[in-house]
Amino acid sequence: MSQDYDAIVIGVGGMGSAALYQLAKRGLNVLGIEQFEIPHTLGSSHGLTRIIRLAYYEDRSYVPLLRRAYALWAEVEVEFGEQLFFQTGSIDMGPEDGEVFGGSLQSCLDNELAHEVLNSRELSERFPGYRMPAETMAVYQPQGGLLVPERCISAHAELAKANGATIHCGERVLGWEIQADERARVRTDAGSYVAEKLVVCGGAWAKKLIPRLAGLAVPERQVLIWLAPRRADWFQLERFPVWNGEVEEGRFYGLPEFNPGGTTPGVKLGRYHHLEEACDPDTVDRSVTTADEAMLWDFAERYFPEGAGRTLDMVVCMFTNTPDEHFVLDTLPGAPQVSVAAGFSGHGFKMASVIGEVMADLAQSGETRHDIALHRLSRFQTQHL
Repeated sequence: MSQDYDAIVIGVGGMGSAALYQLAKRGLNVLGIEQFEIPHTLGSSHGLTRIIRLAYYEDRSYVPLLRRAYALWAEVEVEFGEQLFFQTGSIDMGPEDGEVFGGSLQSCLDNELAHEVLNSRELSERFPGYRMPAETMAVYQPQGGLLVPERCISAHAELAKANGATIHCGERVLGWEIQADERARVRTDAGSYVAEKLVVCGGAWAKKLIPRLAGLAVPERQVLIWLAPRRADWFQLERFPVWNGEVEEGRFYGLPEFNPGGTTPGVKLGRYHHLEEACDPDTVDRSVTTADEAMLWDFAERYFPEGAGRTLDMVVCMFTNTPDEHFVLDTLPGAPQVSVAAGFSGHGFKMASVIGEVMADLAQSGETRHDIALHRLSRFQTQHL
């Protein structure tokens, strides 16, 4: 026998847990289905810390979403009773004519964000862990910081349950369809469920859940490293802002040493798109190689030499990339009762709180108060849809 709900959320990771919480908080009878545990280390939302930054060179329409994300994270912290955001400031750096520095500076100017512009010497004097090339320019934005992703997911999931949501863990979705009565039926390896609305937040599994996303939500293997700093005092929260930057080796990002509850400490860093390895989320190589380590450690040794001690840990996660590296936030063409959040391209987690609100809006009315024009499916070629 099928069980009926107002809405079903497939995937209870970063985005799905937030959507589940928002829907439950609005009084809907909602089910969340997660194939693993909550949280877990097999997708895209683990890794102890995640960057959140208010200056955003990727597109000016992100800043209003980020303002709302900050407000919602603060609300969740109060409701959950635990700190989830830690303010460190953020650095966006690179050549003066590069996308990261120039775009971030313009974002600060366009949105009247508090900021400072630092050259390479000033950056090292202010934050001695940085040793960037002489031509590097940096935007320091004091409102940047980090989120604790596993605890963010747990907070959203537990608050969703406190508001009446049902969550099934360890249950894999086998398929879904729209019935003659226009409701969505979801089939899993444990049962069948029916709902008025379906919200798909499948992360790296998005195109397996919605085949029309093939080519629009492509999983990619990503590797993170944690290094023991040689000068630990230079890499603490108060002295080492989160950062992302362009250098000749590519675009990298990093975070300070952070050790909540006895978890792995160390300076964390990664390279966007790592070794550019598209993957299948069910068969991705989760082991780390000497090539993975050498590329990341060599970068740290060159630009953060006092942070490049021994390797403490390395983990594999996944990006899910769209062709333009903006998100997919929309209802499905021909199936308005189904909404999808996908393709976060390595920079979406910071906005999970507001994306949950967007997805709840779409599920309830097909529209949202937020500007998501950049993220609509209609921007892609019609043959994909």
